[in-house]
Amino acid sequence: VLDFSDPFSTEVKPRILLMGLRRSGKSSIQKVVFHKMSPNETLFLESTNKICREDVSNSSFVNFQIWDFPGQIDFFDPTFDYEMIFRGTGALIFVIDSQDDYMEALARLHLTVTRAYKVNTDINFEVFIHKVDGLSDDHKIETQRDIHQRANDDLADAGLEKIHLSFYLTSIYDHSIFEAFSKVVQKLIPQLPTLENLLNIFISNSGIEKAFLFDVVSKIYIATDSTPVDMQTYELCCDMIDVVIDISCIYGILSNKESKIPYNSVSAAIIKLNNTTVLYLKEVTKFLALVCFVREESFERKGLIDYNFHCFRKAIHEVFEVRMKVVKSRKVQNQLQKKKGTTPNGTPR
Repeated sequence: VLDFSDPFSTEVKPRILLMGLRRSGKSSIQKVVFHKMSPNETLFLESTNKICREDVSNSSFVNFQIWDFPGQIDFFDPTFDYEMIFRGTGALIFVIDSQDDYMEALARLHLTVTRAYKVNTDINFEVFIHKVDGLSDDHKIETQRDIHQRANDDLADAGLEKIHLSFYLTSIYDHSIFEAFSKVVQKLIPQLPTLENLLNIFISNSGIEKAFLFDVVSKIYIATDSTPVDMQTYELCCDMIDVVIDISCIYGILSNKESKIPYNSVSAAIIKLNNTTVLYLKEVTKFLALVCFVREESFERKGLIDYNFHCFRKAIHEVFEVRMKVVKSRKVQNQLQKKKGTTPNGTPR
């Protein structure tokens, strides 16, 4: 059921729209990131011919609705109520096939963005320059520069310089699609500054080089400290999560029948690399994990790190409890509004 009429639901679960021309790779992205489908299996996916909605509730913070739109969607079709859709949207991801002639895609991007911005000026506009695995490094940079310039020039010509587009080079055959989705999701987490601040305090008092707060199921990192993110570091973290889950599936015990993976409050792992660096993973909530990069000499003070982690974990749970109170409050307001038979004007943030 496509229900756009509940403005409070978007406060609890922000809506992410996946748009783009046919065969640009929208459904493949969703299947790889959120359903653990092998990239090679996506070759057999059929084209999407209707709007597909999915609730993504893998973790306490990664909690949103993702809408996959068919490429042939017609904004001028009177049966397509684009105003109601865009009004409750947190992020709009437009996927462009970098290996195809993207002029038509740029025209559709401009139409989509301008229509959406008129309805909701708070939407985050994200452009995935997709399928870059088949391009050389120089060609990737040139393609990104060309698409970036053409898209922004079109907006400038229309007098819409206020609209900000974020561009990402992505592929389902490496970790770039996970990193891009991480950046998109982070913009929809109101607690992000608090989480980043907690991570900064944690690493500065523990002698840690870098720390990520991961959603274990999707491998999206919902927060990291203020130091720059290195792609290789992110890939190592993702590989570590895979190793931990794979070994847990073999030797671990499911705590209850609802658990999809054997991941619980005692889950932890230590991996020592051959460059005097230690990877340290600890459970934060039943869906979130903290993955740290620590120098071997700093890891000798493991007791200090564990104590600081205990304080960090407690603070994260307090943030989560505050959020749950807000969610419950929104649900109560929603029920009251439904009883009155009225709908508030606009969507609260």
